[in-house]
Amino acid sequence: MMSASAAHSAAPVPTTGHATVHLVRHGEVYNPNKVLYGRLPGFGLSDLGKQMAQGLADHFSVRSERGNGPVILASSPLQRAQETIAPVAGALNLPVRIEGRVLEAENAFEGMSSVKRQLRRPKHWPLLVNPLRPSWGEPYKAQVNRVLAAVKDLADEAIAEHGDGAEVVVVSHQLPIYVTRLWGENRPLFHDPRSRECTLTSITSLHIGPRGVEAVSYEEPNRELSKQALALPGA
Repeated sequence: MMSASAAHSAAPVPTTGHATVHLVRHGEVYNPNKVLYGRLPGFGLSDLGKQMAQGLADHFSVRSERGNGPVILASSPLQRAQETIAPVAGALNLPVRIEGRVLEAENAFEGMSSVKRQLRRPKHWPLLVNPLRPSWGEPYKAQVNRVLAAVKDLADEAIAEHGDGAEVVVVSHQLPIYVTRLWGENRPLFHDPRSRECTLTSITSLHIGPRGVEAVSYEEPNRELSKQALALPGA
């Protein structure tokens, strides 16, 4: 259980009511050149990624039929996120708003391919001096702060317009989602990227109440499809 005053960030939280904000990672991206695409435009879903997006639509349709479906949909501005949420929006007949605060993290290696090989070059070494921050990109704390600010606004709106227990779906990206989860679980933000439990189209749910993020849960509605995905850079 986590309150807004604890640990790594002093981001605000709703003061009344309860809501659940589902942070969803986008589906697999078509990336044959294995580019670390980051915030670059033009990277849409692969055929498998489109299947994953439809799987999400089916998942949230079932939730809606059971009476606990989302009432607000939001997406990162990037193409892969918008393509992931589109089938959900169609299935639930809900509009999608663009939420810039859940954008992919900044990364100095964006646009590179064969990143591991590139990192052997001395010119890149200054970017690696502080992995705790990290020195090659947007600080983990900054990512958590902006995501939680978006979560707060969306949760407050959902509660105000749809009542206690309202749910929101936000399609974002692996790193911002995962460090926000770490914050919510009162764990250090620095981590081994290989350890991230945030597969393609996984759902990291923040259960929010007057004390802030009171619990975090995780599920993988497309577990079997994710096993077919290529291990590509980008997130």
